[in-house]
Amino acid sequence: MKLQVIQERIQNAKDLDFGTLFNQSIELFKKVWVQGLITILLNMVLAIPVAMIVYIPLIFMGVLDTVAAASYDEYGYSSYGEPDISPMVFVVMGVLYVFAILVLSIIGVALKAAFYRICKLKDFEEMGKEDYFYFFKKPYLSKTITLGVAYIGISLLAALLCVIPLIYALVPLSYVFVVYAFNPEKSVSEIINLSFKLGNRKWLITFGLLIVCGLLAGIVGMLLCFVGIYVTQSFGYLPPYLIYKDVIGFDQEDSANQIIEHTVSE
Repeated sequence: MKLQVIQERIQNAKDLDFGTLFNQSIELFKKVWVQGLITILLNMVLAIPVAMIVYIPLIFMGVLDTVAAASYDEYGYSSYGEPDISPMVFVVMGVLYVFAILVLSIIGVALKAAFYRICKLKDFEEMGKEDYFYFFKKPYLSKTITLGVAYIGISLLAALLCVIPLIYALVPLSYVFVVYAFNPEKSVSEIINLSFKLGNRKWLITFGLLIVCGLLAGIVGMLLCFVGIYVTQSFGYLPPYLIYKDVIGFDQEDSANQIIEHTVSE
């Protein structure tokens, strides 16, 4: 879909009904809760190696502290002395921590965008492959990385400006994934620009739905012995998709492309 067409549809967007969107979220969740669970589990699995990169040095430092503490005699003297930790260790840890945050953001962008593509398949009962790694593929990988970095950058900037800008920015940022999912040919700046335009246009209803759906998903998940949170978490992802569908919609070309990809993959 052309950029100008999307912008015009956002500008001329009709008023949306909160209750209707909430009911649609429930109905869609019934169709995609399994796919949502898979997305969340994949996110967790892919995050494990990233977490290990950060925690292994911390564990090593903890072992050094334990050895040093165990070496003290009854008079308080240590046979080993204090462990000599270079300031560079803390610099490296800081770099690793930033790297981990960026990688987790990139993984989140890719998986969530792929989940929205799957939502469309289930919503319209279309044929197509449930490709959770769609945006890890070569044609989109560099853009996924750039978008993940930009997402974290905007979030940090909003956080540094205090709480209110962060709350405001979270709504437009929630559209980054869905805009990217259905417009992967757009540049990163265009995706972010469209996300903020749509988020600004439908800020209040989006914020309300995200809060209500998120709280409901959390409460129901806790009632299901806390493990259920993994099942219900994706319910909070659905409002941006439904608002995008009502405001911007989809071209027949988008559906045709997904069918072609499904045919080729077979």
